[in-house]
Amino acid sequence: MKLARDEVRHVATLARLELSPEEEELFAAQLSDILEYINQLNELDTDSIEPTSHAVDLMNVFREDEISQKFDPGIWKLNAPSEDHGHFRVPKIIESEG
Repeated sequence: MKLARDEVRHVATLARLELSPEEEELFAAQLSDILEYINQLNELDTDSIEPTSHAVDLMNVFREDEISQKFDPGIWKLNAPSEDHGHFRVPKIIESEG
């Protein structure tokens, strides 16, 4: 399928691109080559090929969720400047006007 420069200009307008006449000619040739290749692919008999979403088999790599104790609750308090009822106590950073 051969694209005309008018069609390339129309697509460029839709994409909000400004193309020089040389670019229009270049892109017309390149896009025509791409469409020609797609037409070749469309001629292939793919009726016996099962559709796939990936070219290779993939496995889920996520691990199972497991509840575990990551640290001793008493140890984190050693690094805290201040603690209040099991929570870090930090200085107030938001001040109200008034």
